[in-house]
Amino acid sequence: MSKFSSKKPKEIPAVNTASLPDIVFMLLFFFMVTTTMRDLEMLVGVLKPKATEIQKIERKDLTTYIYVGTPNNTESYGSEPRVQLDDQLGLVSDVQAFVILKREEINEKERPKFMVSIKADVNVKMGLISDIKQELRKAQALKVMYSSSPASSAEDLYRSM
Repeated sequence: MSKFSSKKPKEIPAVNTASLPDIVFMLLFFFMVTTTMRDLEMLVGVLKPKATEIQKIERKDLTTYIYVGTPNNTESYGSEPRVQLDDQLGLVSDVQAFVILKREEINEKERPKFMVSIKADVNVKMGLISDIKQELRKAQALKVMYSSSPASSAEDLYRSM
């Protein structure tokens, strides 16, 4: 039996570090290619309402966003809720032209999948949201989503009301 056992402790081989710079640069390149930088300046404050049944957007490139909330600069724009379309504040009447323009930017084959996401503040009146929806109907943008934050439970949802 002693013939097969060795008394010397086995040494752990050294890790080959020659390929580590290649791996680091591969990861760096991957994240540089896949990361998108947000270049939208938020002009309105949006505290999203809470919901329990939430689904993620599958194709964000086919979605355009309309932000509704109180302006961050209340001295210039007042304290009434406003509509933000891309990087500028607009009127409800501007929504139709904005959505048509955004839909035209998308490939014609993908246009039936075009969606509009409304990110509205929890304190915005439903009348303003209804007016925006009417403008979306005029623009034939019938796929509308409402952005919300996840509620941990239904009790939390009703407690926040």
